[in-house]
Amino acid sequence: MRITSIASGSSGNCIYVGSDTTHLLVDVGISGKRVLEGIDQLDLSINDIDGILITHEHSDHIAGLGVISRKYGIPIYATSKTKEAILGMRNLGKIDEDLFTEVKADNKLTIKDIVVNPMKISHDAADPVAYRFQHGSSRVSVCTDLGTYTDYTVESLKNMDVLFIEANHDVNMLEVGPYPYYLKQRILGERGHLSNESAGNLLSRILNDNLKAIFLGHLSKENNLPELAYESVRCEVNMNQELRGYKGIKISDIPMYVAKRDTMSKIVEIA
Repeated sequence: MRITSIASGSSGNCIYVGSDTTHLLVDVGISGKRVLEGIDQLDLSINDIDGILITHEHSDHIAGLGVISRKYGIPIYATSKTKEAILGMRNLGKIDEDLFTEVKADNKLTIKDIVVNPMKISHDAADPVAYRFQHGSSRVSVCTDLGTYTDYTVESLKNMDVLFIEANHDVNMLEVGPYPYYLKQRILGERGHLSNESAGNLLSRILNDNLKAIFLGHLSKENNLPELAYESVRCEVNMNQELRGYKGIKISDIPMYVAKRDTMSKIVEIA
């Protein structure tokens, strides 16, 4: 199985997860042209894509869905309420309702040789989910757009080989930045986005000896920097491990990548 980010950030998200025979996209919040360019860099064709899994209906996750679905007829997976929200959006144009397969949190489904397991997240959308994927013994997760995490989140993300998690903002940058007050409160709220520090706290609870790579994704263009996210998350994990007297795997032992906004990130392959 392999995973990479075609694009990830507050301006648009599209993640690839696949095996030798199954090829999936999580969200298409970028233009159809950029989706095609990203797939081409994977030595694939858009006709190889077996499904598009939608996390929620915000534009940075579905902006390209109308164009892609009308032109290529790729199956779309989303929760019932997310599907309703998408079909009610005029700016996407008409999308064939028959393309949709409804998913539910914690109800597994199989797409060819990949098992997909949606999980609940806390975000201000109709019925948002993150996704976990399993192919053989390999497990990866894509979990962004959550304002907070719970014991359920921790349990859901344990024992992964690759974690793609949100590190959206630096709290100080957000607080002194140009966003209006209501938007700052939304981002900081329990249905907003994870800060660098919160991402580090979450990671410190789900590190495991099998973990082969970490992606930090969905960075805010205005309220974060790649270098800041990377260092803040590492420091937070180290601090939490020291406080708990943790003796297991260290964050420095695991490759960690910051997913890029405008270009494809590193492709991570799991045997």
